[in-house]
Amino acid sequence: MPFTATVLTMFPEAFPGPLGVSLIGTAWREKGLWSLETLDIRAFSEDRRGFLDDTPAGGGPGQVLKADVVARALDSLSGPPRPLLYMSARGRPLTQARVEEWAMKDGIVVLCGRFEGVDQRVLDARGFEEVSVGDAVLAGGEAAAMVAIEACVRLIPGVLGAAESLSSESFEDGLLEHPQYTRPRTFEGIDIPEVLLSGDHKKIAQWREAQREITTRERRPDLWQAHLAKSQLKGAKARGE
Repeated sequence: MPFTATVLTMFPEAFPGPLGVSLIGTAWREKGLWSLETLDIRAFSEDRRGFLDDTPAGGGPGQVLKADVVARALDSLSGPPRPLLYMSARGRPLTQARVEEWAMKDGIVVLCGRFEGVDQRVLDARGFEEVSVGDAVLAGGEAAAMVAIEACVRLIPGVLGAAESLSSESFEDGLLEHPQYTRPRTFEGIDIPEVLLSGDHKKIAQWREAQREITTRERRPDLWQAHLAKSQLKGAKARGE
């Protein structure tokens, strides 16, 4: 069975969105390297009016998705167990390391919240991982779900083609990617760095590595400090300390 991403959502019409285009869309529709399915949570409401949310216990604004409705939707799924993700602004950050772990599974099940969120009891009872795609609040989890799914799917062998292109990307070794350039040689008075046109592969590699370090240090000091710590630990082990 291919890697299968199942989305529990109130708005299945939002999918596939960007997941259906370019190489990732081709890998799904034409190559069958992965599979996407959506499940409309609203179909699992037992309320005659179709309600699947209620007011927050303890008071407060907004509505909360009901635990029993979400549980019925989830329990209707079959097949091997997969990681259960709930897209939430309060979740642990989405990282490349977590994505790589999920991409090795049979797939993922992604719950998209709405309103004020989901009843905590179903998240705890079913073992959902709460995942955040950034320090910002969205209207719902659909856009975040697409981010998580795309990050996983692009790692599946054959989806993007050249495997070596993945090894030099941002986060793969703790550093951000170096800047990229292509023709024309001069754009609005700005030239491509001369070293990239030199044909000296050693110098090009050194320049790119230096740029990765500079970019990471300036834009993500947290990653830079982690990179330094890892380098120091590696050096200490090499010295037998």
